[in-house]
Amino acid sequence: MLALNIFLLIIGLVALVKASDVFVDAASSFATRLRVPKMLVALTIAAFGTCAPELAISFTSIARGDVDMTLANVIGSCIVNILLIVGIATIVKPIEVREQTVKRELPLLVLVTGAFFVTLNDSIFLNRPNGLGRWDALVLLALFGVFMAYIFFAVHVRKVKRGRLPKTKYTMGQSLIYIVLSIVTIVLAADIVVDNAVEFAGAIGISQKIIAMTAIVIGTSLPELTMTVGAAKKGEFDLAVGNIIGTNIFNICIVLGLPTLVFGGFESNAFGLIDTLVVLAAALAYYVFGRSNKRLTRKEGIFMVMLFAAYYSYVLFG
Repeated sequence: MLALNIFLLIIGLVALVKASDVFVDAASSFATRLRVPKMLVALTIAAFGTCAPELAISFTSIARGDVDMTLANVIGSCIVNILLIVGIATIVKPIEVREQTVKRELPLLVLVTGAFFVTLNDSIFLNRPNGLGRWDALVLLALFGVFMAYIFFAVHVRKVKRGRLPKTKYTMGQSLIYIVLSIVTIVLAADIVVDNAVEFAGAIGISQKIIAMTAIVIGTSLPELTMTVGAAKKGEFDLAVGNIIGTNIFNICIVLGLPTLVFGGFESNAFGLIDTLVVLAAALAYYVFGRSNKRLTRKEGIFMVMLFAAYYSYVLFG
């Protein structure tokens, strides 16, 4: 059985890498032929498509009353996406950040993350147990509405200028097909990797807590990891940056906000000030580093990964 787990793990990882490579080329071709900035494709199609595992886990766990799993899912994913994934991608290849991203997309991420920090920390702001209610969910969903309004506005304002189209790897039709197929493959491959990692870890005696905080939280972020690193290696910086911004906004507003609105509010003592501070610090670091010379450097990437390691050491062994 262990041999089968290892075999499926390898197959899943290979499928993740290959599908992410295809997605980057297809998304780049799609944006070029549609004459819209690649950043907008990353903020929407890439980000929302790769959030399927987190959304499924969130609805299932809240419906079962396991709200801590939902919070671990969202908080862990937001931290992993920036500190680990952007950190690794930046170490692989320093990432250029556009002026427009520094002025609009990254501040939107900080705004949404700040709202999440305030709404969850009721013990600080309202002197009651930490948790989320339906009004908090409505605030998060309203912010997602603002984000989507910005996307629609940006599509009209930031159209790529007319003229001869650059050569693309795929036609419009091929791009759409490959985008859909690659996202489906990425999500399914991530499931294979997570399921077999959990079984393998359990078989060799690794604790459930470590499994939850590594195989599940980090495992469901594998789509973002492979997409972001793949885009950075190819110099598709808008896809690399936009994927993470859109994913974290979607995670906070939809993956957390939507099931909370549907199933009602909840309280939790498992996550609080330190966890949400790290989520906020990660978003602020992304903004500050991106604003500095419009570039994420390898030193900044190393700092992000070290901060991630420090937080996970606190969670697992603190």
